[in-house]
Amino acid sequence: MEGKMELVKSVSSKLKEASLFWLLGFKEACRLHRVLFLCLSSRRLLRRTGQCFLLNGFLFLGSIFILNAVIIPALEWILPDDCSKFNSQLFCSFASLLKFYSFLRLRLIQLFYVTWFYPLYVFSFILSNIWYNDIANYGFAAMGTSGPAKGDPLGKNESLTVKDRDRMEGLGGVMIGIGEQVYSVLLLTFFFLEVYVTGFVPYMGKILNFLLLSWMYAYYCFEYKWNLSEVGLDRRLDFFESNWAFFAGFGSPCVLPVLFSSPLVSYGIMAILFPLFVLAANAHDVYV
Repeated sequence: MEGKMELVKSVSSKLKEASLFWLLGFKEACRLHRVLFLCLSSRRLLRRTGQCFLLNGFLFLGSIFILNAVIIPALEWILPDDCSKFNSQLFCSFASLLKFYSFLRLRLIQLFYVTWFYPLYVFSFILSNIWYNDIANYGFAAMGTSGPAKGDPLGKNESLTVKDRDRMEGLGGVMIGIGEQVYSVLLLTFFFLEVYVTGFVPYMGKILNFLLLSWMYAYYCFEYKWNLSEVGLDRRLDFFESNWAFFAGFGSPCVLPVLFSSPLVSYGIMAILFPLFVLAANAHDVYV
């Protein structure tokens, strides 16, 4: 009996600690006022962030809004398939014509997707990823982070050793860097597949999907900073695993807005929010 009580106390203590770290991560991600200060301190950063907002918010999400609010209702009015909308019942006798209207309207909407949305999605995806890297670089420069920060909320601050600073020098360092990048891409690819598969798990699938997505976005946000700080992949993963609750909390605000939207809308929202959280990760005073 005493053994069970000790186990319960131990589990309760660990859950409490994990909850506190989760809340800390969530709070750190939501401190977007620091992002505003960073943008105001760098004109290049402000311009690039603004371009990201215009592309993904005004152009991409705006196009979706125009499609749903203007184009589709207009097509339904021009090419109706419901004869009850007409005062005259004459149209009801032309069932084949109404079916043709429905078919034509559907094909026009699909044509709009093929000729506008999908190319815009690809263009936005490629350009946004380039801009995210620029935003991370400009934010890192605006922070003046040439070395470890003074603050360390997680209590994990360690100075980079000479070996860490010199790890990328020489041909061997270049090969190690390439190998780490390839491994990182493969790791995140398999992780993304896990996220996709968990979405089909009954009952617990949504919760697991949310947790894994939170970790994935948190890792992506901090990876820019770790790359600029030349932190080795093994140290990144060790640090990430040691502070899993913090990163789950940090990634949660990234995932919450996209849970209840269609895939295209979710992408647009995420493309707007992601650079903000990249900058929030840059501004966070913790080093591996």
